[in-house]
Amino acid sequence: MDDKAFVNAVAERVDCDERRAETLILAVFQELRDRLTPHEAADVAAQLPTSLKMLWKSFDRPDRQVRRVHEPRFLEEVAQMAGLEDERQAERAVIVVFTVLQEALGSPTGTEGEAWHVLSQLPSDLKRLWLRAGEVTTE
Repeated sequence: MDDKAFVNAVAERVDCDERRAETLILAVFQELRDRLTPHEAADVAAQLPTSLKMLWKSFDRPDRQVRRVHEPRFLEEVAQMAGLEDERQAERAVIVVFTVLQEALGSPTGTEGEAWHVLSQLPSDLKRLWLRAGEVTTE
């Protein structure tokens, strides 16, 4: 999946324009990346097309610590970063971006290959969100 297809898939599923989709992707990517070890985050980045890789790595630091927060805080931070009205909108955006990311990683259920490595590093409540994204049917 190339950059444009990724952004378009998010835009279509959230029903927004490409610029808004990029904002949602950036917010979700940054929050997800910060919950992974730097090594695992680099493995995910290696599988992304160029501009998505740049979004994934935005504001990252090689010496950062893994942020151990759970779903409510994760959604709150995505909502704040993306300018969403509430955590319900944030949850919808997170599930959409997770779904498209799983597709880009070649994992339709979110449990194969690199997606499995992401899943294994998440706390149980974020694992449920990740797995819900894998249950979303694609057209």
